[in-house]
Amino acid sequence: MAQKPLDVLHSSLESPVLVGLKGGKEYRGTLKGYDIHMNVVLQNADELKEGNAVRRLGLVIIRGDNVVFISP
Repeated sequence: MAQKPLDVLHSSLESPVLVGLKGGKEYRGTLKGYDIHMNVVLQNADELKEGNAVRRLGLVIIRGDNVVFISP
């Protein structure tokens, strides 16, 4: 049976994910939480540029309307 997007997010809790945003920014970190608006909370997050860590940020909250993709 096909999974719904929030089911995939739920199964990815406490796992590393890659989050792509409008404007091309990407963040990698451990998914700690989310809501129905696709707002996400990442722990131990890094900002990426061209696949390489640019900046270590720690705890990050990303507003859902900026999210283009979340990859488990």
